[in-house]
Amino acid sequence: MRLYNKFLDGVPDYLARYYWWAYLWHWGIWFFDHQPIINAILFGQYNTLLNKTLAHVDTHHGAKLLQLTCVYGKLTPSLLSHTGNEVYLCDAATGQLQLARRKTKHVADRCHLSRMHAESLGYRTDAFDQVIVFFLFHEMPQAARLKTYAEIARVVRSNGSVLITEYAETPRHHWLYRFAPFRWLLGRLEPFLPAFWGEDVTQQLNDALMQKGKMLAGEAEVEYCFGRFYRVMRFDIVQYVQSG
Repeated sequence: MRLYNKFLDGVPDYLARYYWWAYLWHWGIWFFDHQPIINAILFGQYNTLLNKTLAHVDTHHGAKLLQLTCVYGKLTPSLLSHTGNEVYLCDAATGQLQLARRKTKHVADRCHLSRMHAESLGYRTDAFDQVIVFFLFHEMPQAARLKTYAEIARVVRSNGSVLITEYAETPRHHWLYRFAPFRWLLGRLEPFLPAFWGEDVTQQLNDALMQKGKMLAGEAEVEYCFGRFYRVMRFDIVQYVQSG
């Protein structure tokens, strides 16, 4: 029996197959949720990315926020401290939800945890003022990404926003990308990243929104860091109005 089959407890097949060691194995969860480890994985950019993300978070009183899947580090408690609003957090892995709960005990009344897949959310349509996605898409195969775009488009309200922090488009001129051994290694550790690098996030999200009667309100706000290796994107959403 393949080792990853031991972790197929209601999680997507690709998550167990390629990432069991990082997100499902209890020793992996313990190891990777150390701030120095997370910062090293992101080449020292974690705090920069976190601060740029928080700067775009909806802080209007009463706004309902959805953090789409748990992440290692201090994003979730920082988000709850930054907004003062209710945050809904979902993940397919029970271990990740347990970790998030330990970090948010002091604000448990505002942090609502649910076990569900990003590709098939149990929330009602137009439930959230903002959906926050932090380094998720590059860990999904394309079919799962498309379903997730569709679910984001469904649960975000018109006049709401979507906040995505991720790798930037293919960084052909970055020294890390140009170093072939590293590029090969990263592709082995992150098997869906090469395809994501070439994906037009704006187009995919807008196509999904238009299927739900919504659309992007102009160009996204995009901030790059680490020589355009990473980016933080905020997309404002409006109701789709057909011209003519």
